[in-house]
Amino acid sequence: MPVSKAQTSQLGRYAGFAGVVAAAGIPLYIHLPAFLASRYGIALETLGSLLLILRLVDFAQDPALGWLLTRLRRHRDGAVLVASGILGSGMVGLFAVSAPIDPMVWVVACLILTFTGFSMLSILLYSDGVQRGAAIGHVRVATWREAGALIGITAACLLPFTLPGNGYGGFAIIFSAALVLSVWGMRGRWHVAERRAAPFGMLLRDPVVRRFLFLAFLNAAPVAVTSTLFVFFVEARLEMAAQTGLFLVLFFVAAAASMPVWRRLATRIGPRKALATGMSLAIASFIWAFTIQSGDATAFALICVASGVALGADMLLLPAMFSTYQARSGGDQALAFGFWNFVGKATLAISAGIVLPALAWFGFKATGPQDPMALDALVILYALVPCGLKAGALLVLLFAFREDVPDAYAIR
Repeated sequence: MPVSKAQTSQLGRYAGFAGVVAAAGIPLYIHLPAFLASRYGIALETLGSLLLILRLVDFAQDPALGWLLTRLRRHRDGAVLVASGILGSGMVGLFAVSAPIDPMVWVVACLILTFTGFSMLSILLYSDGVQRGAAIGHVRVATWREAGALIGITAACLLPFTLPGNGYGGFAIIFSAALVLSVWGMRGRWHVAERRAAPFGMLLRDPVVRRFLFLAFLNAAPVAVTSTLFVFFVEARLEMAAQTGLFLVLFFVAAAASMPVWRRLATRIGPRKALATGMSLAIASFIWAFTIQSGDATAFALICVASGVALGADMLLLPAMFSTYQARSGGDQALAFGFWNFVGKATLAISAGIVLPALAWFGFKATGPQDPMALDALVILYALVPCGLKAGALLVLLFAFREDVPDAYAIR
């Protein structure tokens, strides 16, 4: 359906806000383990336990935040302002300020602020998108939102490596300024949900919602593992630390560029088959990553492009399918995406709590020369484990989301 100039302007502001919020995810979920190990000398075992505990708190609070935001549905501007202040202060404290107290205490406090603010804004974005999509199409809204997110992510990949001095500190300052501008740009433009907050149990009694959440968990797990290990893989396995930012940019630019293709493919063959195609491409890229050797920049660049294209399908199609179902079922959208965030964050918590200690158990160190056994463990954890998880997600998509109930899983 065509959209007016006013609707296009609204979508642009919405996409810009999504881009700023998404930019916080790169340092939090990709660079954080290596950053903390390098800056404060935190051992991988300790770091894994710390991130496990904090991410357990992070993902456990998301359904409660969704419930709270539904209650605050008529005060969206105020909720966004508070959440942005929490996120911005946490990012500056974490990356731009040297710990004025015990580093572990400081890191924990800053991460709690950052995770909470990030979760609130993510839930607001996606629940707001359900209502926008009901009017102009869920795939269109998802395309704008995820394209904006990928632009923000790409900027976050580049800035820490290009800014002088403490690149992460400079990024945190720029991020906070951009967040202020995006909040100002979205003032008065948030949709107000008319539905009152629903009990947690009502949402989870819906079998289709349970299928979506289980699929989201399995599908996010491979990305959680590779995000946790990406910097270590590039530095230790490929021995190309200087190219870390470039590889990340290739990955996310490929994801952004692929979205129009996935949108057309979903229209032609259906979202389920299109998503299955993307998952299959991700599996192939994981297998390829297992085979590459040190210094093989060209092969890894192509892997980043292929896996980025696969990510484009994940980012666009699965949330759009879930949004469409929520709009049709009349569910509590903020609560639904609180649980959606919950399952995504659960994978990050499990990854940090299992993958990093497992890597350390095999003798891997955050810096310095590595034992061959430790490098082998890194490659298996980075490539083969995500491959198996993604294969499991593909099987769930094919067998739990049968096409005998097409209206439940369609998108528009």
